Amino acid sequence: MNNVYENNMRFLPFLKFIEKYKRLIISAFAAVIIVVSYVVISNQISKQNNNEAAVIYEKMETYFYQNAEDNESINKMLDDLLTNYKSTGYAQLALLNKASLDAKNNKLNEALENFKKLINITDGRNGNKIYNKMARVSAARILLSQSKYDEALNMIEIFSANSTNGYIHELIGDILIKQNKLELARAQYQIASEKYSDETSKSIIAMKMANMGN
Repeated sequence: MNNVYENNMRFLPFLKFIEKYKRLIISAFAAVIIVVSYVVISNQISKQNNNEAAVIYEKMETYFYQNAEDNESINKMLDDLLTNYKSTGYAQLALLNKASLDAKNNKLNEALENFKKLINITDGRNGNKIYNKMARVSAARILLSQSKYDEALNMIEIFSANSTNGYIHELIGDILIKQNKLELARAQYQIASEKYSDETSKSIIAMKMANMGN
């Protein structure tokens, strides 16, 4: 009996603690259940969305290769991806492919619009930096061809200081040449030449710098 009494007394502070903070403990436990349920459900929804987006993307890819002239159907599928599955990688890749196809077919305004959409989707800390850079560079090239030099430069100036890609510095130099900012262009060409590893690209940069004069 003494042992039973001692055991009960040992747990008494714990039982008092539970009784005192009963509501708080229940609330905390309920919050944990809600959070876990939310994570599980979110993962299931995300997986389902990815699966559904994959089906649309695969169909869209088929159209790219077999029915590329059916622009209306391709645009409908792209709109579906962007409306209902915007956060999936399939929507972003489809947008990149559609913009590239438009550029290839010389539909530059449509291509530019789609590249800008991709930039907006992939901007920010959690955005896809690879797609963002590809879209910015492609948009800048189109804007350069349209003589919209300020807009072209705005697209890629964030890479001017620390980009590891020589072609981006070369493109910035090309834009600055059109703006008659020769010294700034020369500096970008010099960075591009240092970053290029192949002699062909270095030779092209050397010719561009030579054409600028002294």
